[in-house]
Amino acid sequence: MIVVPIKEGENLERALKKLKRKFDKTGVVKELRNRQKFTKPSVINREKHLKAIYVQHLRQQELDK
Repeated sequence: MIVVPIKEGENLERALKKLKRKFDKTGVVKELRNRQKFTKPSVINREKHLKAIYVQHLRQQELDK
């Protein structure tokens, strides 16, 4: 359960924003989306590999500057 402490007289919109931020950090929505479909392990590994190549490329560009 997500608990958001609210100060006395705090704006409701601000409290909802805090709740939304905490909810996003838990990763519940991301997990639900992943569980809606089955992804083969080979596809997951390929995506990880491509992401690693992309990140490495970005880091290399930063070093070249």
